Amino acid sequence: MTDAPLTPQEEDDALAAEYVLGVLDLSERLAVEERLKTDAAFAAQVSAWVAHLAPLNEAYASVPVPPDLLPRIESRLFPKVATLRGGWRLWLAGAVTAAVVGFGVFLLMPPSAPGEVIASLGSPDAALVYEARHDGNTLMVTRVSGTPAPEGQTHELWVIAPGAAPVSLGLLGTDPLDVEYPRPPAGWLLAVSVEPAGGSPTGAPTGPVILTAEL
Repeated sequence: MTDAPLTPQEEDDALAAEYVLGVLDLSERLAVEERLKTDAAFAAQVSAWVAHLAPLNEAYASVPVPPDLLPRIESRLFPKVATLRGGWRLWLAGAVTAAVVGFGVFLLMPPSAPGEVIASLGSPDAALVYEARHDGNTLMVTRVSGTPAPEGQTHELWVIAPGAAPVSLGLLGTDPLDVEYPRPPAGWLLAVSVEPAGGSPTGAPTGPVILTAEL
């Protein structure tokens, strides 16, 4: 006895559920996000799964935080960078501002030999620097100076396409981060934020942006 194959509608419903649960790999998630822009029926399935799973959040009590906590942290760490408010769109604006005022050290490289540096993300005093390389198939990010995030926190790497939400590429710890990912086009951003141990709990940046670089 074999299971009957899923119908196209059932396959779409399963894909929508996996997207909402956050279990898709990066390429699948990006494909879904592109489809959501043009497929209203599929977007409705995703919305239905969001509503269906929303009660799971009720198991976690809300913990109020002072409204000025994040701006105060940002102003101490990045006095020239816009504070993080209003979700990822203003987070992205802050990242772009950081790039403009020099909180990203840019190495704008044309397509070249495999494994060559495509960007360097560094603090103004070079106390913390991550180097990004690409060999045609894999993005490799290595810390070349500085120390990992403090205990209980981690550095998380994000890629940001123009007009799109940040997408996590993984956590930056002691070892280099290698992730299969196409070479990001010119105009995209790489960014590093400080997150709780294990990474962002929301799938979007939650902590301060400490490094950025535009490709």
